[in-house]
Parts: sequence; C-alpha cells; structure tokens
Amino acid sequence: MTDHDTLASSFGAVAEEYDRARPGYPDALFDELERLAGRSLKGADVLDVGAGTGISTRLLAARGARVTAVEPTPGMAERLHAVSPELPLVRGNGNDLPFHDSTADLITYAQAFHWTDPARSVPEAVRVLRPGGALATWWNVKDSSTGWVRAMGTRLAEALQGSYHAYGAVNEIVGHLEPYGLRLGSAVLRWERVITVDQVITDLTSRSYLAALTPERRAPLLAVEREALLSEFPDGWVTEPYVLDLTVAVTEG
Repeated sequence: MTDHDTLASSFGAVAEEYDRARPGYPDALFDELERLAGRSLKGADVLDVGAGTGISTRLLAARGARVTAVEPTPGMAERLHAVSPELPLVRGNGNDLPFHDSTADLITYAQAFHWTDPARSVPEAVRVLRPGGALATWWNVKDSSTGWVRAMGTRLAEALQGSYHAYGAVNEIVGHLEPYGLRLGSAVLRWERVITVDQVITDLTSRSYLAALTPERRAPLLAVEREALLSEFPDGWVTEPYVLDLTVAVTEG
C-alpha cells in the first residue's frame, strides 16, 4: 500500500497532465455554491485550498471572486503560476493556513479536502473565516452506475489494491463538520463531458494512485485501460459521466 504522503506528493511530477486532462466544473456548481453559502461569489474574498493547477481557482475568479490559490506541492504551484500568473498564489496547506483570523468569506476545497487532517483543517477554516463565512468542499466522481466506469474501477482496484481510491468515502465529511456548530447544506449535480480516449488516459496518468507508480509499472496498466476504452468507444470519443458532490458549511454570522 502506498502511504498518504507519497500519494499526495506524487502530483508534482504530473502537473501538466493534471492541468490538461482533469475535468472542470459546470456553472451549476457555482450557482449552488452561492445558494448554499447565502452570498454571491462576486467580490467575495476566497481561498481556494489545494488549488492544484488552478482549475477551480480560475472558475471562481471568472465569477468575480477575489480568489487566492493555496497549494503545497511545488510542481502543481509552478504549473498554476505558469498558466495563470495573474492569480495570487500562496504556498501552504489546509492544516496550517498561512492567513490571519477572520480574513476570508469563503474557503474552497475542489477535489482536495481528503488530503487534509479534518481535526486540523476544519478548525483552521473556522479561524480564518469571517462571521457568516463558509467552507465548501466538492468532488467530481465518475458515475459508477455506468458500466464502463464501474469496470475500470474494478480493474484498477484489483491491480492496485490498497492504493486505489475512487472518492467514495471521502464525500462523507459531515461528521467532521458537525462538532463546530456549522450550518450544513449539500447538493448533488450530474453532468458529463465528451473527450478522447487519449484524454481519458492522460487523466488517469494524473491520478495519485497511478502517478505514484514507476513508469514500468504504470505503463501496462494504462495499456489495459486504453484497450478497454477503444473496445467500448471504437470511434475514440468517450462520454464521461460525473456525479458532483458539494457540501457547504456556514459559520455563525
């Protein structure tokens, strides 16, 4: 089993693949975020923690937020700065936010909260948020009710054993938030994107459970997935379905 720190640090080496192939987020996510947080993103002071290469950071900024990216991994931070040099970027992580008390309206975690220790990251968020501010976490999860997605997950789980994760349990974060007296809200959105088989493979390359492998071990696993995808989608175009889980926790105003 690959340890948590090794998996977390593996993203730096695949930052370009991550930025090119990871899915973005539909507009409906940010509509729901505003509804559950009880405020507009426009003009809000937002910390996007675990920002990676800035996929969510750019979308938050496009909605008018004053957003600062917070990213601990050097390779990911370098890619973010190269792609979006106009975005403020701070090296740091959610367990020890390098910000003063009561300085943010919103703290977001896009595909990233599971890399934190909730016993540290939740009180850190509460400390940094202004009264009435919100902590928001969300994950794009490939819809395993779709046959080819489920089959891919089964193959990878068998090949990688304890290193593989499909985000299942990480969406269940309410228990980490309840002790802090936060007002909780959630939404589940369904959406899809159409991409090439090559893009699916590049996306897989950026996943921590594969990025942490040696090239010699990773290559045959990707070859199996490419063959399975081409069998399912012989024209080379894949309709990739997602379930998008959003949880928003609002502090007392």
